[in-house]
Parts: sequence; C-alpha cells; structure tokens
Amino acid sequence: MCKKILTIQDISCVGQCSLTVALPILSACGVETAILPSAVLSNHTAFSEFTFCDLTDEMPKIRKSWENQGINFSAVYTGYLGNLRQVALVKDIMNSLLMPDGAKIVDPAMADSGKLYTGFDDSYVAAMKELCHAADIILPNITEACLLTGLPYKNSFDKEYVEELISALKKEFNAKIVLTGVGVKNGTTGVAVYDGHGIRYYEHVKIGLGSHGTGDVYASAFTGAYINGKDIFEAAKIAADFTVLCIKETEPEHWYGVRFEKCLPELIEMLK
Repeated sequence: MCKKILTIQDISCVGQCSLTVALPILSACGVETAILPSAVLSNHTAFSEFTFCDLTDEMPKIRKSWENQGINFSAVYTGYLGNLRQVALVKDIMNSLLMPDGAKIVDPAMADSGKLYTGFDDSYVAAMKELCHAADIILPNITEACLLTGLPYKNSFDKEYVEELISALKKEFNAKIVLTGVGVKNGTTGVAVYDGHGIRYYEHVKIGLGSHGTGDVYASAFTGAYINGKDIFEAAKIAADFTVLCIKETEPEHWYGVRFEKCLPELIEMLK
C-alpha cells in the first residue's frame, strides 16, 4: 500500500524553507504528501520584513474534516510551528489521524546558533518538549538539544559533549535521535544518530556558505528516505549528502535558501 505522509509546518511564500521545501522533496521521494499549514508568511523571517497569517484556528477544523472522511496517514512529520496552541493540536492530530504503527517525526524547529527564533520563549520550549515526548524520532540541532535538555550551549565541542547531549536526550525522551550540526573535527560537520542501541556518526566537509532553510531540506530528505524503508542511519546519511549537494549548487548571493531543485534527481538516485 502506498504510504501517505502529513507534514505540518508554515508556508513562506518566498524563501526556500518549510512547506515549499518539504512538499517537493517528499514528492520526489515518491511519497504521497498532504500538508497542514501552520501559518502563511509573505517570505521567511530572515528577510527585512514579512507578513504573517496565523492559521491556528483553521487547524482543528481541517483535522475534523479529515476525521469525518476517514482520512489518515502512515506518518506525521512536523517542522516550524507558530505557537503553543499548535503544539497541542499537532499531538491531537497524531493521536486521531495516524495509522497504527505510524511514524511520528518531529523536527523541533525553534532555535539555532545558541538562541531561540524570534517570537519563541521558554514556554514554547516546554511545549516542544511535550511534543518530542510523543515522537518516535526527533531531529534537533545542537542548540535545540541544549534547550530540550537544559545543558549549556557550546560553540565548539568534542565527541564527549555530543554524547553528553545524546545521553540527556535519551533520558528525557523515548525516541530515536538524529542530532544535526555535529562536527567534532576541524572543517567537518554532520550528524550523530542514536538508533535505540548505540550512537553512529556521519561527517563530511563543512561548506563555508551559510544558507537559510538547510534544516528543512535535511529533515524532509531524511523523512522521505526513512518512509522509503531506509533505516535511521542510512536515512540520516542520505539526507546529509543531499543537503551538501544543495549547498554546493547555491551561489553565495542566493542567501535566502539553497537550490535544492537541481539536486532532486540525485536524491531519487540515492533512494534506489
């Protein structure tokens, strides 16, 4: 039976992130993809100005309509959510619309580089922790892992620090873990993956170009690979390789996202 995934995050009408990244990447992976927008923005928040339309009040209406029609999903993958109410609504959707043994994949998109995104505070962190408690797989970056566990953030770190973070995440959440932004050697970055048994690392050369939306590209490629039957480490590796390709295809002046579209054929090949 063809698997159908629901991804819940915002739409930034301009800027390659969130749903404008998740939908094409998951579709390229051959996965039927439904969307539930948490908000509509004119463009993402790294631009000099943006409009924001909160869709929180529409989300329970959409869920109810799907429930009435018997629509359900084999996986739910969440990204950027706008507020505390939405976190509770997402948990309700997972409980009511997910097929038995369906996968719950949470990217706790709320922070980077040691600080929360604009508009989020400690109460949002607490709500995101609750959502991560419901997840089968969580995909935090280093900053988000620190916020979820209470451990101090470090700009530079070693393998001991990474394993301390993963140990704290294991203790807090009953989930498999893909910790992103892990580079314990100079000039590298990558992921540390806890599959329920042990920790495995995958590292690659760190590319100096800083681009917005790479976390969404990574999480979407990971989810697409995982839903296609790859194990968690192989999915994490494929997503890392794909994200690197996307960055390499992006010109320095293209600051607001990565040109992932050019790399979708390579992602399809990786999944074969």
